[in-house]
Amino acid sequence: MNFLRGVMGGQSAGPQHTEAETIQKLCDRVASSTLLDDRRNAVRALKSLSKKYRLEVGIQAMEHLIHVLQTDRSDSEIIGYALDTLYNIISNDEEEEVDDVEEENSTRQSEDLGSQFTEIFIKQPENVTLLLSLLEEFDFHVRWPGVKLLTSLLKQLGPQVQQIILVSPMGVSRLMDLLADSREVIRNDGVLLLQALTRSNGAIQKIVAFENAFERLLDIITEEGNSDGGIVVEDCLILLQNLLKNNNSNQNFFKEGSYIQRMKPWFHVGDENSGWSAQKVTNLHVMLQLVRVLVSPTNPPGATSSCQKAMFQCGLLQQLCTILMATGVPADILTETINTVSEVIRGYQVNQDYFASVNAPSNPPRPAIVVLLMSMVNERQPFVLRCAVLYCFQCFLYKNQKGQGEIVSTLLPSTIDATGNSVSAGQLLCGGLFSTDSLSNWCAAVALAHALQENATQKEQLLRVQLATSIGNPPVSLLQQCTNILSQGSKIQTRVGLLMLLCTWLSNCPIAVTHFLHNSANVPFLTGQIAENLGEEEQLVQGLCALLLGISIYFNDNSLESYMKEKLKQLIEKRIGKENFIEKLGFISKHELYSRASQKPQPNFPSPEYMIFDHEFTKLVKELEGVITKAIYKSSEEDKKEEEVKKTLEQHDSIVTHYKNMIREQDLQLEELKQQISTLKCQNEQLQTAVTQQVSQIQQHKDQYNLLKVQLGKDNQHQGSYSDGTQVNGVQPEEVGRLREEIEELKSNQELLQSQLAEKDSLIENLKSSQASPGANEQSSATASARDSEQIAELKQELATLKSQLNSQSVEITRLQTEKQELLRKTETFAKSAPAPGEGEAGTAAKTTDVEGRLSALLQETKELKSEIKALSEERSAIKEQLDASNSTIAILQNEKNKLEMDVTDSKKEQDDLLVLLADQDQKIFSLKNKLKELGHPVEEEDELESGDQDDEEDEDEDDGKDQGPI
Repeated sequence: MNFLRGVMGGQSAGPQHTEAETIQKLCDRVASSTLLDDRRNAVRALKSLSKKYRLEVGIQAMEHLIHVLQTDRSDSEIIGYALDTLYNIISNDEEEEVDDVEEENSTRQSEDLGSQFTEIFIKQPENVTLLLSLLEEFDFHVRWPGVKLLTSLLKQLGPQVQQIILVSPMGVSRLMDLLADSREVIRNDGVLLLQALTRSNGAIQKIVAFENAFERLLDIITEEGNSDGGIVVEDCLILLQNLLKNNNSNQNFFKEGSYIQRMKPWFHVGDENSGWSAQKVTNLHVMLQLVRVLVSPTNPPGATSSCQKAMFQCGLLQQLCTILMATGVPADILTETINTVSEVIRGYQVNQDYFASVNAPSNPPRPAIVVLLMSMVNERQPFVLRCAVLYCFQCFLYKNQKGQGEIVSTLLPSTIDATGNSVSAGQLLCGGLFSTDSLSNWCAAVALAHALQENATQKEQLLRVQLATSIGNPPVSLLQQCTNILSQGSKIQTRVGLLMLLCTWLSNCPIAVTHFLHNSANVPFLTGQIAENLGEEEQLVQGLCALLLGISIYFNDNSLESYMKEKLKQLIEKRIGKENFIEKLGFISKHELYSRASQKPQPNFPSPEYMIFDHEFTKLVKELEGVITKAIYKSSEEDKKEEEVKKTLEQHDSIVTHYKNMIREQDLQLEELKQQISTLKCQNEQLQTAVTQQVSQIQQHKDQYNLLKVQLGKDNQHQGSYSDGTQVNGVQPEEVGRLREEIEELKSNQELLQSQLAEKDSLIENLKSSQASPGANEQSSATASARDSEQIAELKQELATLKSQLNSQSVEITRLQTEKQELLRKTETFAKSAPAPGEGEAGTAAKTTDVEGRLSALLQETKELKSEIKALSEERSAIKEQLDASNSTIAILQNEKNKLEMDVTDSKKEQDDLLVLLADQDQKIFSLKNKLKELGHPVEEEDELESGDQDDEEDEDEDDGKDQGPI
């Protein structure tokens, strides 16, 4: 302090001590003093001088102040003074009042100084990195001036500072920690710092968004009271706008994080509308703009539609419509709400349908669309409000053919309310179209043109509309009335609106062109308007007339002989001249307001005089200007060729459509065949499993049959014929009968499987023949057919394998039958060879008689053997079947026996464990009784006897259980 007093006292002592000398002494003191107190006092003195003598302090002291930040970090007070001094040097905030004459010059000089000092500071990127590291200090006197200094740097040279922070390790993350600071002044200034940091830098915007900025900012807005909060809410909303505007990645992250749902409470304005403070109006205005950022027409269509869907599902659109229909809402909030609702419903059918169902709280209730249209055609309403209503109506009809039909239907005679109790949208549009206010004429014409946009059906329906002009006169069509007003020479704005309506109406609608040309006065009026040499104000009308006449030529179907294409072109050449016609047509796109209207869909005009072009109409002009120019210069032969080309193209389109439908049908058939093939595969796998089981069973039967051969001789020696009371292998006759029935069922199942295999074989052959049809027009169909053929070939190979297995079974059966026939043949051979005696003994009668007796006996024995062999073969088959069933039954019984043995083993283990436990318990009881006896307590012997008897009984029960366990 003594040093500061000396310096300041010296400064006031005489004129020889100038401000520059004082600042130089202070800088020397900061640089050379070894005592921290002296350096701190010198920096504090520089801080006090930095506002008034900004240039001198900045030139002489900046390097020393940066050195203090590097070397004296342990002392928060001197760091705070240094940061404040740097902020005063760099910042352009002027606290001193200046005269009005000098204000502009001083502001310009201040901005130049701030940018120059900022450039000096960031020339060394390490200075910005040092400042970022200082922000980690929790001390208020360090962190707050550091935040202000960095914010000032970003305001001066934002892109350069942003780049340094972007490449700095954890630079953005350190700044995000400011939002979590418990001290509101640092948190609020941190929001301002992030505003400057995220401005026009998509990379930093993404990093900030993924550092959980949305969650923190929405929490701050909720804590501050949503729309009722102060300027902090506005700052947070502006930061959210910076993060979301023109940043598709952040918009998608915001939607996927379910943050749209958290926006709904912002728009609960309450029942009383008296508390509309200026800050609340500002907050709501920025909130509505934030909603519009998410559903802006300039965003990708997919992202916009997904946000529109989320806003409807969470009830945000419903809340906005509530504000729209509420009373007492300020005009600017109402206007911005209309614009917001417009973009939330634009091009999204569900939201458009909901908006059509919204009713105003009136008696009787009226649709919101009707109420808004009443404001649009009312010349006493504010201009911006009327523009907003027009935009809302355009967005409601955008890509909404259902809504277009509903609007046009209110003009048709069958739907007009004869009682006149309610006003429809069509009646309001007609009233505005023919009113004396030119702005209402233009708005109504553009609104009606949007009801016809890209909808040929409604263009034809609108031709049915009839208007009653005056009492006693017949009604005229709407088309005729528009041309009548056009020819009466009204205001330019009215004529431009009507011409845009007529051009939209006649484009791509030959029937409307025919109706227009049917009035003989229309073509002469148009040619007269185009041919005249009028002033610059009328050039736009001439261009629109040329466009309308060109549309009448290009979309002419030559149904009227007097106004065929060739005759109209000849008329233009004679009365106007082709070059003059094309020049007048070019007046539209050369108009100064044309390019402004073509940029954005929203009709945003500074005043009614600029309200000339509609955005959708500019797109129509771009589309038709070139083709009309070509059509004017084409000869009749070229027209004929073009007609032929059109017909050829139509035929080609029909052929292509036919083949497309055919390909779709083939694709459907392919899908069906693929499903059938997958089903057949599953069935084939099941059949293959069944055949495998049958093969194993047949093998078992063979083994059992061979075993039965060996056992038959023994069974014939020890057993007679089967009787009802005997057993076969331990099986009762009743069970044998049941087993025979099961064998019959197995046989029938095998036959059924064979029949199913035959059916699947035929079905695969049919699939193969259906896949053989050529698909020359679609390569994918051929590939799919080839793939299906391979799958069918694999299936056929699998079926052939199954058939070979079945054939091997049949061969085995044939072999058994052959063995049987061989036995019979051997028996017959034996019978023939047995009666052949020696030919030398034929002379004796006794031997002859003996041989004959033996021969008859052998024949009789042969017959008995044949019958016995036959009976044995039948008996063998029956025994084989019985043996198979018996073996399967024995296997089942054996499995059950094994299970019972396992259960018995487990129970034995448990009983042994219980016996061990009982023995331990008896031992404990015995020891306790001994202790009682030793202590002199009497013990009854009967208890011991009873317990002993009970133990004996339990042992006997356990032994009985063991004897009865396994069977």
